[in-house]
Amino acid sequence: MVPMQILIFLFTLYFFIIGFCGMWRRHEKKILTPQKTFAIIIAAHNEHAVIGQLVKNLQQQNYPKGMYDTYVIADNCSDDTADIAREAGAIVCERTHPTKKSKGYALDWMFARLFKMKKQYDAVVVFDADNLVHPNFLLEMNNRLCKGDKVIQGYLDAKNPYDTWVSGTFAIAFWVICHISHLAKSNIGLSACLGGTGMCFDVEILKRHGWQATCLTEDMEFTMKCMAEGIKTSWAHDAIVYDEKPLTFKQSWNQRRRWAQGQFDVGNRFIPKMLKAGWKHKDIRMWDECIYLMQPHFLMISTIFIIISYIQLAFPPFYTNIYTFLPSQLMTAIVFGQYILPMIILFKIRAKWKAWLYMLLYPVFIYSWIPIIFLGFIHRNEHEWSHTKHTRAMSMKDIVGNVKNTSSFDK
Repeated sequence: MVPMQILIFLFTLYFFIIGFCGMWRRHEKKILTPQKTFAIIIAAHNEHAVIGQLVKNLQQQNYPKGMYDTYVIADNCSDDTADIAREAGAIVCERTHPTKKSKGYALDWMFARLFKMKKQYDAVVVFDADNLVHPNFLLEMNNRLCKGDKVIQGYLDAKNPYDTWVSGTFAIAFWVICHISHLAKSNIGLSACLGGTGMCFDVEILKRHGWQATCLTEDMEFTMKCMAEGIKTSWAHDAIVYDEKPLTFKQSWNQRRRWAQGQFDVGNRFIPKMLKAGWKHKDIRMWDECIYLMQPHFLMISTIFIIISYIQLAFPPFYTNIYTFLPSQLMTAIVFGQYILPMIILFKIRAKWKAWLYMLLYPVFIYSWIPIIFLGFIHRNEHEWSHTKHTRAMSMKDIVGNVKNTSSFDK
């Protein structure tokens, strides 16, 4: 048991150190002249409540109107999503399939159609129907593409962080991940991970390698697919997309359970491949992504050890606990770090006072991942897509004053 405990401790320490690398931002000289053309793709299933706001929002991009087009995939819709999107100004492509109903299948279908069109684009951007997008999003992605990046993830902010304590803690979790994972890894040359929306792809990458990412977490699947080929996911900190967070704990639970199922599925398929590729190419970025995939496995094992430690109180000595031999200052720093880092980030992004109140319930959100991960492992071979209903119709005018530009402190 001691070797496993040592491995868990090193895993925890690894992410703790990386997290601190997200407390600053490397200076960047940006290319501000529009050069790249974009096809914006929105996969929408019965999204009549929000699709119109997003399409109209995208028309307000600070980018030449002739250099981007907005396409909406009305995927197996039984409502008026297609009509609303078309009226708002989007090019609508309607798709129906009796079994292949997930977002991954919809994107795979749309990309194949897109590449056969007379009009061709330099890059593809993907959004979810419930999103709103910062006016400079395409300009920021143009900057990254002009510098040679091929797969890019934008900053995932929240459009409703103060609606309920669930949306609030969910927003805090995303703000934290954007900084202590994506920005941190970008600062030290590692690869970020795609987040399902706010994603940008060089068209040649999609044409050469295909999409074919159709599992419950198609974003993670494509991230690993690219990294196995040595193509890292870059991070665009100022390309901001505002995502609707769940309002109820049940919605949050179901969404995260789907993510957990998908991550175990992707992990089972890509962990061996990433280990082999990392050894072959001596590329630490591949090993880092492999460690990222192992997170739910380590959480499960850590939980089991915690349970065993409580059993040990009744039946000593049940097993050797290495943590009793480690410096108490180090253990204290690691324990408090999981709360200190989020507080630092809230301070830097100038979050509203409600977010600080939600920090009191943040541990509930974090530790609820434990049963979710175990359920995800048990149901890891189930691939049925569960649609999250979106109802929070907002405009950018609603966003201004409700949320801050959460990346502005790094400029």
